[in-house]
Amino acid sequence: MRDFCEQPGLSRRRVLAGSGALFAWAHMPRLAFAADGRDPRLVVIILRGALDGLAAVGPVGDPNYARLHGDLALAATGSHGGLPLDSFFVLHPAMSHFARYFRAGQAAIIHAVATNYRDRSHFDGQDVLESGLPGVGSLASGWLNRALQALPQGDKIARARALGIGVATPLILRGAAPVLGWAPQGVPGAADDLTARVLDLYQHRDKTLFSALSRGIDTDRLAQRGGLTAEAAKPRGGPNSIPGMRQAAEGAARLMASDEGPRIAALAFDGWDTHANEGGPTGRLAQLLSGLDGAFAAFETGLGARWKNTAIVAVTEFGRTARINGTIGTDHGTGTMAFLAGGAIRGGRVIADWPGLSEADLYQNRDLKPTTDLRSVFKGLLADQFGLSAKVLGDRIFPDSAGVRPMQGLIGA
Repeated sequence: MRDFCEQPGLSRRRVLAGSGALFAWAHMPRLAFAADGRDPRLVVIILRGALDGLAAVGPVGDPNYARLHGDLALAATGSHGGLPLDSFFVLHPAMSHFARYFRAGQAAIIHAVATNYRDRSHFDGQDVLESGLPGVGSLASGWLNRALQALPQGDKIARARALGIGVATPLILRGAAPVLGWAPQGVPGAADDLTARVLDLYQHRDKTLFSALSRGIDTDRLAQRGGLTAEAAKPRGGPNSIPGMRQAAEGAARLMASDEGPRIAALAFDGWDTHANEGGPTGRLAQLLSGLDGAFAAFETGLGARWKNTAIVAVTEFGRTARINGTIGTDHGTGTMAFLAGGAIRGGRVIADWPGLSEADLYQNRDLKPTTDLRSVFKGLLADQFGLSAKVLGDRIFPDSAGVRPMQGLIGA
């Protein structure tokens, strides 16, 4: 029996949206520069729908892999050949840019990873992933927003800019620390005189909306200085298409490349729920991975010199079954993998405490068994990029997770 597949609605995640290509939620906090003078950036990409980690990064060295994953399994050579990473793992051939970063020591993979969530609901899995809570519960804030609140204030402080990409702010960025938002909508900006009249109206009638509109206009001007005109912001092929993923990344990168721009961003790509016709080296999953690969490349190009201090992590709510189903797809699973890319990443490595794929090794006799808690990856990135302590990470940002230690050495020297 195939798992029931929920379809998350937009209204569940909507906080506040405005007309036009750019919108803002409130005033921006301040962000500390690293003590060594770096100006670090962090991007979190959420792959909603549950990525098949065994098809994206194939453990070709495991003797049970090809048998279990069937037509979806990658191989070291031949028609299903992947891009070599090491003697055990290969990368999906649709990800040539990521393979280039890996060879250059600017990308890494964490395999057999999962959140602390062990059921298989998209809604609940995504909520746990983005909230950072120990389980399904209150969704008042996301862990990335709480990280913003925990950043120190002091002499070496610049304005903090957290950026949410899309028509609604992702849960991961909701909370007391206000954030900016950008979405490719292609709505031309209003004339200056109309803008001034609207602002004057709301200044006297609605101070909260006046503040949000003011910040939105400021961000719109910042975007235009970075080349994000209304024409450049016109949607291209949908948010989860190959051009749509690249476009979202292009917009984020141009804003983050500016001295005045955001240092932290989050965006989400839907469509990773591959119950049927998933495809192996070609097909639906290959198209999705190609779009993600293009997004990585767009960040590299758009960030320019900022790329060297940037860390990007792409994650999903859970993995998929080790065995393929009768429709040449995979059902909801548990363990999966995470992509890390950027000039700040200490890469060229697949980091995995590999559990094996024998019948006895599978989680509940069906899934890749997770051996790494995804929170340890997030903690390691936040500690290395922004200097947050293990206590703050374990108590405030990821509550009740003191036993989950930050992964060491994800960021290069």
